[in-house]
Amino acid sequence: MTALGELNTRFGLEDTLRFEVGIGGFVRGVVGTPTSSGHVYLHGGHVTHFQPAGQKPVLFMSSLSHFAPGKPIRGGVPICLPWFGPLSGQPDAPAHGFARLHAWDVESTEKLSDGVRITLRLHATPSTNPFWSTEFQARFILTFTSTLTMDLQIKNLSNTTLRFEEALHTYLSVGDVKQVRVTGLEGVRYFSKVEGGAFAGSPDPITISGETDRIYLDTQSTVKVIDPSMNRTIVVGKRGSNTTVVWNPWVNKSKAMPDFGDDEWPGMICVETCNNTQDYAVTLNPGQTHSMVATVGVEG
Repeated sequence: MTALGELNTRFGLEDTLRFEVGIGGFVRGVVGTPTSSGHVYLHGGHVTHFQPAGQKPVLFMSSLSHFAPGKPIRGGVPICLPWFGPLSGQPDAPAHGFARLHAWDVESTEKLSDGVRITLRLHATPSTNPFWSTEFQARFILTFTSTLTMDLQIKNLSNTTLRFEEALHTYLSVGDVKQVRVTGLEGVRYFSKVEGGAFAGSPDPITISGETDRIYLDTQSTVKVIDPSMNRTIVVGKRGSNTTVVWNPWVNKSKAMPDFGDDEWPGMICVETCNNTQDYAVTLNPGQTHSMVATVGVEG
């Protein structure tokens, strides 16, 4: 039996979940239920599609995304782990860690009354990364119903303290980012990578009028992306997360990214569920597990 055939025999769910060869030859799980449809690639444990019944797709995908070994997928929900951005003191380390570059295993699947649950797993191996040799186990539990629920669980399997950063780098599809209003982060202090400093949060909803790359600090709030041009509101909830990133590359940054279309920036905004920066990294004692959950749904 082929590896794909074995996946479908062990984990496929009649009429609701199958595994197939997707873009770039990578295997993906394809979800189709009365409540939603979705795709998750084993490469990076990467969700690339989520569409509740009666709605347009919720996740943005770049038309120029790489689907190649050793490269991350651009769009959907990349998993940033075990560091966010560059690794301090290690210029050769991959940006945002190794989790989005490696194949995850399917641990289990389950048919629910209103959807599907898929659990993926990643272990420390000699190939995970030479820059982070700590023994760990990561589980990514995906529940596709009318809402997408993503539960990233990290367990410390070593005999020493484990410290890591993490993010579910969620790309949301919008009609025109210049018209979007983002609520839920009013008055929240943030660090802006574009402006280069820390700022008090505005009492008004966030609007996008240029390159935006902000880490909102000490927040557990639900965020709403109000999109008048698509006549809907995307709701991003979370648990076990103390920072939220809001990002749009705008014009010049888009042109500088080879895996992102020059004119794609108006159709997306990232609202990322995170524990990033050293001040907000997660610390686990031996045997402990940390869970960070992001939910994505639609109103309107």
